[in-house]
Amino acid sequence: MTIFLCGFMGCGKTTVGRALAKMLRIPLIDTDDEIVNREGCSIPEIFEKKGEPHFRQIEADTVRSLCSKNAVVACGGGAMLNVDTAKAAKEAGASIVLLDLSFEECYSRIKNDTNRPIVQKNTKEQLHEIFDSRAGVYRNNATAAFKVSSNNTPDETAKRITELLGIALPDTYKN
Repeated sequence: MTIFLCGFMGCGKTTVGRALAKMLRIPLIDTDDEIVNREGCSIPEIFEKKGEPHFRQIEADTVRSLCSKNAVVACGGGAMLNVDTAKAAKEAGASIVLLDLSFEECYSRIKNDTNRPIVQKNTKEQLHEIFDSRAGVYRNNATAAFKVSSNNTPDETAKRITELLGIALPDTYKN
């Protein structure tokens, strides 16, 4: 089973992914980490040296390469914006779960993150426009959407995702 977590920067894909992977006893793979390892440099360096289109192509290739892994995959914020990438994931039988968190919550988490080139080169208003432009695409490309609340812990969110996807949890996680 492959579960891709998608959504805007700062929505909790990696944090929730860690909890979900632990719950399901499968690995967590972070696409940004995979890209950094593959390219041998940071994401800001990739954007600077090779440009965003190169990064997006590597991101799409990375997602496609993970479609048959038994893992939870935390995608970069732009990974599931590519219709062909989302289609490949769906055709492989993977689940794509949108973690839907408000812009204000996402922004509060990412505003000072120097490892996010898009955050560094855009104002809050521009980021909000990007958020709004991506929202519908995320929904269209996801197989399931989960409205995330900042009041929920990562474990609570992970458990709700398993319920949403109809995944039976190991006995140690059942209540």
